[in-house]
Amino acid sequence: MRVVVALGGNALLHRGEALSAANQQDNVKRAAAALAPLARDHELIVTHGNGPQVGLLALQGESFGPDTAQPLDVLDAETEGMIGYLIERELGNLLPGRKTAALLTQIEVDPRDPAFANPTKPIGPVYDQAQAEELARARGWTVRPDGERYRRVVPSPAPMAILEIGVIRLLVDQAVIVVCAGGGGIPVVRRADGGFAGVEAVIDKDAASALLARDLDADALLMLTDVDAVYEDWGTPNARPIRQATPEQLAAKTFAPGSMAPKVQAARDFATATGGVAGIGRLEDAGAILDGTAGTLVAR
Repeated sequence: MRVVVALGGNALLHRGEALSAANQQDNVKRAAAALAPLARDHELIVTHGNGPQVGLLALQGESFGPDTAQPLDVLDAETEGMIGYLIERELGNLLPGRKTAALLTQIEVDPRDPAFANPTKPIGPVYDQAQAEELARARGWTVRPDGERYRRVVPSPAPMAILEIGVIRLLVDQAVIVVCAGGGGIPVVRRADGGFAGVEAVIDKDAASALLARDLDADALLMLTDVDAVYEDWGTPNARPIRQATPEQLAAKTFAPGSMAPKVQAARDFATATGGVAGIGRLEDAGAILDGTAGTLVAR
């Protein structure tokens, strides 16, 4: 099978965990250990989130002054290279002899996408309300609640086309494990002369992963996080896991925006467009999700 696996930000950095190099490397090792068995039996393409990392790089750049701050598309590229390197290294350690490549991936978005006027994608660390409001005033940020805390949010336009899809296909066809479209890819818009320019945004990783899986004619799309399944009535005494569902059944339900809702939407889009199976669940259950014995499965 050809399987696209999307590693959620919470799979790479646990909730409340310090954004240290050691923590990230330890978590990538655990992620690689969960993915290696899949790579032995299937064609594997890996994507990943970057919300905490891109926010940290933005803060680091701003700490030296406004002239040193890098635009978000450049920070997206930096995090894609950093996390991609770690995943490539750890998979290589576990799968000696297998070819693995991490690829910077540009993804075209529409400059007229309404997301640019309505930032929703959380990045960086969490703050209490007073901190968040002060940072919003001082730095011109948009901040929104994230659970009981607050985070900076940025535009998240819909992905339209993956510029490097031809290269990715060539690598996959040569049995290379490809790490690509990390952090939702690098957002670019087409210029009037036909070239491309980066834009201030962070594309949703799950939406980009669904597009990638469709373009590669993948058989399955797995979105791995720190929750064991999609839950109906999450956060209430009536919460219960949804083990199997059609895209139409999920369309009638409501899920938390910014966390589970994008995953459910990506699963619906992939299953509807391809007839393949989308799975959502815990990183350590990756193999069981693909086998249909864990997580939430979405299929027509």
